[in-house]
Amino acid sequence: MSSPVTLDRREGPYGEVVLRRRGDDFEIIVNGTFLMDTSDGRSERTLIDAAMEALGGRHGGSVLIGGLGVGFSLAHAAADPRWARIAVVEREDAIIDWHRGGPLAAVSGAALADPRCVILHTDMIEYLHDSPDTFDAICLDIDNGPGWTVTEGNESLYSAEGLAACAARLNPGGILAVWSAQPSADFEATLRNAGFSGVRTEEIPVARGVPDVVHLGIRPA
Repeated sequence: MSSPVTLDRREGPYGEVVLRRRGDDFEIIVNGTFLMDTSDGRSERTLIDAAMEALGGRHGGSVLIGGLGVGFSLAHAAADPRWARIAVVEREDAIIDWHRGGPLAAVSGAALADPRCVILHTDMIEYLHDSPDTFDAICLDIDNGPGWTVTEGNESLYSAEGLAACAARLNPGGILAVWSAQPSADFEATLRNAGFSGVRTEEIPVARGVPDVVHLGIRPA
């Protein structure tokens, strides 16, 4: 494995954000914690596809993506004509810059040129509590999972209060999909206690170790 080359390093209001290149792939490191890279986009694609499948594959739906990351989730949603409105929340200036004319534009450029897509430059927790907008699906890929958050304070997103805020931004019958680096029976229970129905977990095989997963829940109609 080749050694990483740092392309950009920035200090922001939430800490340090680093973009590295390792061979042909790019990596994002937040406060010293590996967040994601461009080596394999199966998890990000599964996150979006699982939400669409849970909606019955209908046309004209809207999706809110929590976290721009390397852009795989946004790009995959934009490649699906069934989504009529696609919004992605990203709080880090650096990550947005890397997509708008930076090294990650190769992943997200077509999506960002799509009139269905918009980047919302804000914090996801603040947006969920303050925005009046509603969506048919919310796809969260902000941390390494409910039990492995990247920045302090993100734990609240996966609490009963945070999930209630997610439910408030969903239309009746809407889908919450949450990516995680490992399964969590405790988080499934929290989803049920927060009022979500049809709670289930979809596994995503990985080369080694426990599978990645997508936790899914439905806001009752």
